[in-house]
Amino acid sequence: MHIELRHLRSVRAIHDQGGLARAAEVLNLTQSALSHQVKALEEQVGVELFVRRARPMRLTAAGKRLLRLAEQVLPLVQAAESELRGVNEGRVGQLHIALECHACFDWLLPVLDRFRHRFPEVDLDIRARLAFDALPALLREEVDLVVSMDPEDLPGVTFQPLFDYAPTLVTAADHPLAAKGFVQPEDLGRENLIVYPMDRARLDVFSQFLTPAGVEPRAVRQVELTDVTLMLVAAGRGVAVMPDWVLDRHADNPELAFLRLGPQGLRRRAYAALREGDLALPYMQHVLELARDEAIRGARRAGRDPVR
Repeated sequence: MHIELRHLRSVRAIHDQGGLARAAEVLNLTQSALSHQVKALEEQVGVELFVRRARPMRLTAAGKRLLRLAEQVLPLVQAAESELRGVNEGRVGQLHIALECHACFDWLLPVLDRFRHRFPEVDLDIRARLAFDALPALLREEVDLVVSMDPEDLPGVTFQPLFDYAPTLVTAADHPLAAKGFVQPEDLGRENLIVYPMDRARLDVFSQFLTPAGVEPRAVRQVELTDVTLMLVAAGRGVAVMPDWVLDRHADNPELAFLRLGPQGLRRRAYAALREGDLALPYMQHVLELARDEAIRGARRAGRDPVR
């Protein structure tokens, strides 16, 4: 016995329409073709499925069993077909994100909130536990997008620019460094430096400023939350380096001072790393556009040049 989806569709259509002629129209078949299909199915199962003498045609007990099966299976098949069409059209998919930039949560969440309204069928997730293994996880297809400040030459991976930012030193307003306007690496050799809990190679203050100059701060303390770090800084318990867009919302805090790293300041760029084959997906293009737009909005709100 071999029951096919077309058989279930035919049984349901005949039941719903009350006869072969109208069911054949619904199924886009000739009445003769539908009649032959039903006869062949009845020969397979060995019993009649319809009481043909009744008007409208009625299902036999065996036919009712097939109808129940059709009502269970066909909606599932239709849902799967719709989902597969959505995948093919770029409406349905998965967007699991890992962040090498610890401070990026505050910037990313508004992006994802706007994204979900446009692509509600895309499964969203932030994989915080993969922050230290983000790019390898992208290659293993455990995540679909990585926010990174350090592009690498990886096979099958493209790094799409998102926005530029300036790593900025924040001190207490009465700190001796506050009056300088900018700092040199050696100025931090006497300081307690508060950083996010990340590998030093992923922290701009080390990779771009202190390590190349061979300077080590007096002490390093890891703190998870930005607001806690800034409270410690305001209390004179240390200094910190954060992206300018993180510090924008604290610009009016009279207890804090903000300084460039070096006379000209540092400029860094944030990237979205993704697999090359995913770049053309409509929802991937959309999240990149939103990410860039959110950075521009934030810069304009803060009165900065929205460079990207």
